[in-house]
Amino acid sequence: MLQQTSARPTEPDIDWRVLGPLLVNSVMVQTVVGILRVTTSYRTVELGLSIVWLGIISASFALLPVFSAVTLGRYIDRGNDSRAAWMGAGLIMISAAGFWAWPLSGMHLLAFTVVLGFGHMFCMASQQMLAVRSASLRGREAAFGHYMVAASTGQGLGPLIVGWLGGSATVPSTPSLFAIGLAVAVACQATAFTLRPAPRPLTRDGQGPVVSVGTLVRLPGMLAMLTASVVTVTSLDLLVIYLPLIGAEQNVDASAIGLLLAARSVAALVARAFYARLLALFGRLWLSLLSIWIAAAAFVALTVAWLPSMYLAVAAIGIGLGIGSTTTLSSVVDLAPEAARGTSLSLRITGNRVGGVLVPFLASLIAVAAGMSGILLVIALSLAVSAGAIRLSWPKS
Repeated sequence: MLQQTSARPTEPDIDWRVLGPLLVNSVMVQTVVGILRVTTSYRTVELGLSIVWLGIISASFALLPVFSAVTLGRYIDRGNDSRAAWMGAGLIMISAAGFWAWPLSGMHLLAFTVVLGFGHMFCMASQQMLAVRSASLRGREAAFGHYMVAASTGQGLGPLIVGWLGGSATVPSTPSLFAIGLAVAVACQATAFTLRPAPRPLTRDGQGPVVSVGTLVRLPGMLAMLTASVVTVTSLDLLVIYLPLIGAEQNVDASAIGLLLAARSVAALVARAFYARLLALFGRLWLSLLSIWIAAAAFVALTVAWLPSMYLAVAAIGIGLGIGSTTTLSSVVDLAPEAARGTSLSLRITGNRVGGVLVPFLASLIAVAAGMSGILLVIALSLAVSAGAIRLSWPKS
């Protein structure tokens, strides 16, 4: 007599009904932000504004929104990840409409950049939580890898569109570029509405203790991971900012510098595509340490003014920091309590944005004292120290 056995359906590692729309929305968000930020820089030139204005506008994108980051994290922790993405895409669309209709002065550009910064922060914080919701514990790292590849794709696509539409002009016409940005922003809002809310809140609204920021920071390994996140993200920013100046100092032409930066982007994208497999091979701690150490050594190697070695160095930087920024993201989620993951991710975004403003300023002071090679060595030292902090503070269990 045959016995019938009922097998319980297993939960899939990745819920593509959540992750698929998330990846599309991530590409769209990063693309439109890239278009608008690059075009804003060109618009300051058209208006004849000083470099000080450009610095103020750039800083306003990063700094002003962070004051609402913790409140946003608490909102997302109450199960509102999709709603935060809708609001973020809406703010981006409002800013794009403003850039297109009223790019009349520095104050106009400043105001719409602040709105863009808020929209971008809402989208980033919500997308990271959606990446958590899109997968089981076993599939989470693969979901993070897919998400970071999508973000990298959008970050490269935005400036590429501006360069393609701008053609050979030194300062391309900004009205048409802002119009393209608005069209992409409308599409971004449409993709955001495909991100559906969870069937039930991840945590019960208004019930249970609220985990304070101080408690989060004091968790074993959390402060070291947040610091490493700031160092890895700002190191990439500094490479983009200072590599052209390093090339001028070492007689490397502009076309080669462009190819070097492209090689870095491609290397980071490929590395992130294999992130889940590398994590399974090395484990979270050692993958974090190896990736950051590789990037630190590559920054030292970049001081040698020999083009073949520079290509190898920037490719290693792309691999190291592409993986390192992903491991810091997943580690922050792993270290935080489930009820405070949105808050912890908002803290990560806060640190990255503050670092993105302060670190370039400090780097400029270093450049005055020690030259461009000095900046590279300081970046390498900062990466090595952050890796050491991770190793020392890593939880025993």
